[in-house]
Amino acid sequence: MASSSSSSSTPFPKWQIAVGVGAASAIGLSYWYLKSGRSPLFNSIFRGTSQETNDIQSGTKSEADETPFERAQKFKAEGNALFKNGKYDEAIQSYNKAIAICPPEQANDLSTFFQNRAAAYEQLKKWSAVITDCSKAIELNPKYEKALYRRAKAREIIKDWENCLDDVTCVCLLQNFQNQSALLMADRVLKELGKAHAQEAMKTRKIIMPSKNFIKTYFSSFSEDPVGQMLLEVGQPLGQGELKGFLKAKLAFATEKYEEIVPSCTEEINSSESDSAYIAESLSLRASFYFLCGQFAEAVEDLTTIIENEDYDYKIRVNALIKRASIYMQTEKLEECLNDYETAVELGPNISDVFHHRGQVKLLMDKTDEAREDFQKAVTLNPNFPIAYVQKLYSDYRYALQKQDVGLLMENMDNFRKAIDKFPDCSESYVLFAQVLTERQNFEEANDMYEKALKLNPDNASIFVHNGLLLLQWKNDIEGSVRLMRKAIDLDKKCEFAYETLGTVEVQRGNLILAIELFNKAIELARSEMEMTHLFSLRDAATSQLKVTTSLGITTPLGGM
Repeated sequence: MASSSSSSSTPFPKWQIAVGVGAASAIGLSYWYLKSGRSPLFNSIFRGTSQETNDIQSGTKSEADETPFERAQKFKAEGNALFKNGKYDEAIQSYNKAIAICPPEQANDLSTFFQNRAAAYEQLKKWSAVITDCSKAIELNPKYEKALYRRAKAREIIKDWENCLDDVTCVCLLQNFQNQSALLMADRVLKELGKAHAQEAMKTRKIIMPSKNFIKTYFSSFSEDPVGQMLLEVGQPLGQGELKGFLKAKLAFATEKYEEIVPSCTEEINSSESDSAYIAESLSLRASFYFLCGQFAEAVEDLTTIIENEDYDYKIRVNALIKRASIYMQTEKLEECLNDYETAVELGPNISDVFHHRGQVKLLMDKTDEAREDFQKAVTLNPNFPIAYVQKLYSDYRYALQKQDVGLLMENMDNFRKAIDKFPDCSESYVLFAQVLTERQNFEEANDMYEKALKLNPDNASIFVHNGLLLLQWKNDIEGSVRLMRKAIDLDKKCEFAYETLGTVEVQRGNLILAIELFNKAIELARSEMEMTHLFSLRDAATSQLKVTTSLGITTPLGGM
């Protein structure tokens, strides 16, 4: 799987920060975070309300001469008793009477009557009636948490995701994020809403060539890509006269005119077999750029053509299997992904890239033992490839944490330092070790690693973003963090990671409109539906918070930050 810290890290919990939860000192760094919403990431403790009766409670007996309000309270008490005995239709009749005679100036009590009737309708699964009554209760008492939550539950059932999100966001804000059930609902709804928005956006998505640094990082993640090696060859003559086809694509790659590559490869592929010496190479290169531009279907088609042609060089076919597996991973086709790796192992058992990239997938699947085996195999086959080497060390680090083995952990930290001595010119080594150091709260040394990485690769915008995150954890330096992230965007206008991360920080600072703009920028650059779903979830959370805080005149716990 072709991935790198330069583009795939998502260091914040999926939506909590986008609704203003958490503090800078608690922000986590996750080099390997890829799939959004793999598990709930909430620290709140649920101290919820009673399950069914909510405001339903025993009424008191009426006096001989009852006022309309007293009679209304009596009918409410009757309804409560009937509700507790499971007689929901009869309870509704009593609540009807209470609502009918309750004086309008008793707004809070009338609101409770509607809420109680909604509870009875909920038991009968009459969701439209639940929503109607909860809405009436909320009109009378806009901050009525129980009515908001009940309406949110009903709206979730009928898949009214956007309105449900507004309701549950309001509950979270009013309850200071202490209701675990509401937090879990928000997570579910954001996933559904994000997925719906992503599916719609993918229909009209514009094809965007990623940044030059992103492209270079992608190709550098393979140590045994025969086509990639051809592209880097400088001694081979490009031919006489006007260049065409693959040779033109090769020159375009060397001169960073990446937009010319797909048309040049297509020219080679469409030429007659007798005129072409680079059909397989052109298919491979075109597939790579289709992948980089998020054109996954086109990439799979080219890669499949390579894989199924047994006349092509087996190394090109193995590389095609690895790249197709990566696409399957990003399109959530895990079985197909693993099957491609198995085929690649059979076809190229001595090609280290197979084990290196499969190791990343296994680590994402939390199969740390299997990941370590794959990384070890990759390093054994190619001990001088630094990216696989340090990623093996990272898998060892995760293993030591799982085993709570302090001795192994200290040994691993020492091995990281030796790796940097072994590969002093590999910025990836410094970046990955810096993230490990940050997890260990060795902030000063982590900062030193980022500075060294930037000296080696000053054009890598993602390093600035990581360094900005470090400042948040280390010194709670929000202004300094924002400056670094802004610098990343100035350096690379196509750095999706920078827009996303800065957006989460701006939410913390209460700058919701700016945060939404940043999330929209990231969405424009997203290459897959999975990435879009995650980004839309962040944007939708911020948008909902803006609507709720504006309409109710409330602030978030971090609103003034």
